[in-house]
Amino acid sequence: MTDKPADTQYPIHELLRQRWSPRAFEDRSIEPEKLRSLFEAARWAPSSNNQQPWRFLVATKENKAEYDRLFNCLVDANQKWARRAPVLLLSVAELQFEDGSQNRHALHDTGMAAENLVIQATVLGLVAHQMAGFRIDQARADCQIPHDYEPVAMIAIGYPGDPSLLSDHLRARELQPRTRKPVTEFVYSTTWEQPLPLLK
Repeated sequence: MTDKPADTQYPIHELLRQRWSPRAFEDRSIEPEKLRSLFEAARWAPSSNNQQPWRFLVATKENKAEYDRLFNCLVDANQKWARRAPVLLLSVAELQFEDGSQNRHALHDTGMAAENLVIQATVLGLVAHQMAGFRIDQARADCQIPHDYEPVAMIAIGYPGDPSLLSDHLRARELQPRTRKPVTEFVYSTTWEQPLPLLK
């Protein structure tokens, strides 16, 4: 595994420093109890009105038909590396509250649940890579997702693998240093784009 802890400006928890999104996976199944732990972590994410709008469609390689259903929704660029991941998930957000009104925080809250899941994966020695690159209409049709639910992201999960198994291009991306914008580029005072004195 390539270890790439974040080079932080300020101290953060070690789990957050260690979490990243590799594309190299070991060809090894994930134990059922670890998968259950991931979903339990997602279960306890915060959500608007405690609506818990997230849903996760799950496929493991033990069930080829189920796995292929999700895998075939991925765009070609993601299929090239995700094929080694033993588990694929599709996160889905319920867009309405129980009374039928719009839940404008559904995508945010589904992302919160996904982040809980990803952090729990890090705790368990797993890695997760979230993907926007999938065919949404195909996923909706093939997985019979109702119209008032929105497919959000595909997630590949597994044990970290050997970057040498990736293409030259992907291996280079895998090995390059992690980068982020400085905090001052996205944290403002209460006036847009005005610096927060705390961060000077």
